[in-house]
Amino acid sequence: MAPTVPLAVLALVALVAPVAPGCDYPAHRWCSSRDVAVACQVESRCPSLPRPAAAPVELSLYYESLCPACREFLVLKLFPTWLLLPEEMLSITLVPYGNAQERNVSGKLHFQCQHGPEECLGNMMEACLMHEAKNFSTYFAVIFCLESGSSVTKNLEACLQIYAPEVDSGRISACVQGDTGVALMHHNAQLTEALHPPHQYVPWITVNGKHTDELQAQAEASLLGLVCHLYQGEKPEVCGGSKAPKVPSGCRR
Repeated sequence: MAPTVPLAVLALVALVAPVAPGCDYPAHRWCSSRDVAVACQVESRCPSLPRPAAAPVELSLYYESLCPACREFLVLKLFPTWLLLPEEMLSITLVPYGNAQERNVSGKLHFQCQHGPEECLGNMMEACLMHEAKNFSTYFAVIFCLESGSSVTKNLEACLQIYAPEVDSGRISACVQGDTGVALMHHNAQLTEALHPPHQYVPWITVNGKHTDELQAQAEASLLGLVCHLYQGEKPEVCGGSKAPKVPSGCRR
């Protein structure tokens, strides 16, 4: 149903707005839809028109599963911010790889991780979880559970039971032990190596495809405040004010 526009507003529009060359509509229809308002060049004079949807703030987190600062940022900043904001406001990409190194040995890819083999396993488990669960809200909750628990690599079954009982842990294990897990880690290695500027530490945060020292510091100090500031659409009440303590320095190469 077209929005109801007071006659007084339409009369004012008709008086102050010249008829645009492509406007074939009578004045009483100029504010009936956004397409008509655009054709008649009267968008700014139609207060009842719905605002166009704003693009979400896009945040990518390049991290490693056992890095203390990565875990702290994901658990205490990223996950709570995601919970507080509407789905359309924040889009998150998780790339578990960090400061790992990829080696091709006799035609087979091997990975060496900053915090040892356990971290390589954690990285691959989380990559396989994303691959199998597919739905972001499902796998992010499980990753939050893993990263906030006592062991990233030993709590998968328990975290799945709590947050995603529909996800088959056997498929995740098969992914980790097979070629799919290796391919996923190779993909994450490529994404990480393609960063510009190159990452110097983790967690490494990009916002709307960009990384600067200022954006990193703002994300670590008050992620909610940063997203609220950057989002161009109508903002929820939670954006009224947000401050948080600064996260410790990350895991450098």
